[in-house]
Amino acid sequence: MKRKNTAILYHLILMSGAMTMVIPFFWMLSTSFKDLREVFVFPPTFFGERIIWQNYLKVSDRYPFGLFFFNSIKISFFVVLAQLLTSSMAGFAFSRIKFKGREMLFSLYLGTLIVPFHVTLVPTFLIMKYFGWIDSHLSLIIPSLVSAFGTFLMRQFFLTIPEELENAARIDGCNPAMIYLLIFLPLTKPALATLGVFTFMGIWNDFIRPLVFINSIPKMTVPLGLATMQGMYSTDWPVLMAGTVISLIPVLVAFILAQEYFVRGVTLSGLKG
Repeated sequence: MKRKNTAILYHLILMSGAMTMVIPFFWMLSTSFKDLREVFVFPPTFFGERIIWQNYLKVSDRYPFGLFFFNSIKISFFVVLAQLLTSSMAGFAFSRIKFKGREMLFSLYLGTLIVPFHVTLVPTFLIMKYFGWIDSHLSLIIPSLVSAFGTFLMRQFFLTIPEELENAARIDGCNPAMIYLLIFLPLTKPALATLGVFTFMGIWNDFIRPLVFINSIPKMTVPLGLATMQGMYSTDWPVLMAGTVISLIPVLVAFILAQEYFVRGVTLSGLKG
């Protein structure tokens, strides 16, 4: 009986935590279908007198939201592709290739994770300005081509692969590059999916760096574009919420498609230190 009561208590706590995350999402969704006058009525209501689908059309009519969307997709695509390649190669090197100073180098590389992002923002800006990449998507892509977290995640996953596979490949005449491409890489779908989802979410939702590096409206990403929809004296909140709902679709689709591999990747990458 005591165990049953404890399980019920745990489920109630989890349900209350889930509600605190779900309610704001539904409130945003309902606001996107309201009239501006119904947003701040009291007592508040989840739904207005009628559903106003035109708010989603106004997003593109008033702002180049399609361009914002394309910019975010382009930047996210190149960054995700680059990080999957560089992180998997570095993870393989740190886990399977023995060379002098490997552990020390990996510790220094991993130590960059404790450095706050904002500390490196100003030096990164100066470097981007030196190369003339301010107000260019290169300033958002180039600094994100490598990831210490991605390298750590891939290394942890590679360590879970039995050494017998590597030894058998060496006996068959495979060099390290062939072992990486033909043996290890096909086995890393869960880890790659996990890293891809994490990277995509981080780049897609990034606001600080586009705010610092991007100046012109045609170069803006979705988060920065949504910020420009807020006026100094008035804001069309239903239209803004409609744009926010649209911006969530790629993240939800990416997570749903990679959900199975995502869960497996998070689990397997933490089995061995």
